[in-house]
Amino acid sequence: MTARRWAAALLLALSTLPLAQAGDTGLGPRAIWIWEGESYAMLEDDAAARTAIAFLKDKAIATAYVYADAYEGRNLIAAQPARYRTLIRRMHAAGLKVRALLGSGYLHTERYLLPGHRRAAQAMLQRVLDYNAAAAPDERFDGISLDIEPHILDAWSTRKMELLGDFLDMSDALMRQKNAVAPNLPMGPAIPFWYDGMSIEWKGKRKPMNEHVQDLYDTVALMDYRDHAAGADGIVSHARDELDYGAKTGKPVVIGVETMPNAIRKVSFHHLREGDMERELAETARAVGAAPSFGGFAIHHYGAYRRWLGID
Repeated sequence: MTARRWAAALLLALSTLPLAQAGDTGLGPRAIWIWEGESYAMLEDDAAARTAIAFLKDKAIATAYVYADAYEGRNLIAAQPARYRTLIRRMHAAGLKVRALLGSGYLHTERYLLPGHRRAAQAMLQRVLDYNAAAAPDERFDGISLDIEPHILDAWSTRKMELLGDFLDMSDALMRQKNAVAPNLPMGPAIPFWYDGMSIEWKGKRKPMNEHVQDLYDTVALMDYRDHAAGADGIVSHARDELDYGAKTGKPVVIGVETMPNAIRKVSFHHLREGDMERELAETARAVGAAPSFGGFAIHHYGAYRRWLGID
């Protein structure tokens, strides 16, 4: 083959790469949380869905965590599943992966970890499992992302260990439920980076909370909310323990960053510019990108990210 023909063949091969690869930043895959209002808008408004898909592709985001529970008195995944089928089919056609996002400030799902609310947690998950079982392959969720955080509960200040134990009990029940019907569907929670500093005994084993969680789930999204990569209080340092343990267990860790405003400046990139965030993510990727457990980044969250960029 001549050099000219070889170059032409290479260009043809590159042009047929999947869209998600075409938008790769080289810094690992990216995901984004899309909460209640924005997700329901995408489900019910064709223009909102088109806008969101175009934005995600422009920002090289490969996976969207799309909310999949009740909102403002409606529960579309149960009552109108065709809306999810249409949206997920469109997102898949655009080269995106879609995970069901479960957990809601609107529903106060932090209570679901309490034993008295366990049935509500299981019903929430079952609706997604039932949806996937009834959907065509290109209409199914690619995974499940949970956001149920014990430290939001009022009792956290006085009952930390008990609530962490309840969270692990709930997690165990949910994973058993999921694995009984969909063992290949990855599921994992968002967890704060400081779980690695909390040792807890659960089922006869004492270890850091993050290790118990990583043992149970298929993956985790680490809420590594800092505005800088380096240093003892930076993104890299806070992710080390989880990445190291993920390498031992063979489970990925996605590093989450924040764009919402926060009174504590270091928690979010909101007070900085997009270029600043990209620089810090690049530095993080250089430091940990070779780790076998590095699963890329997740941005919190779609609406806040757009507003921060001055789009909305």
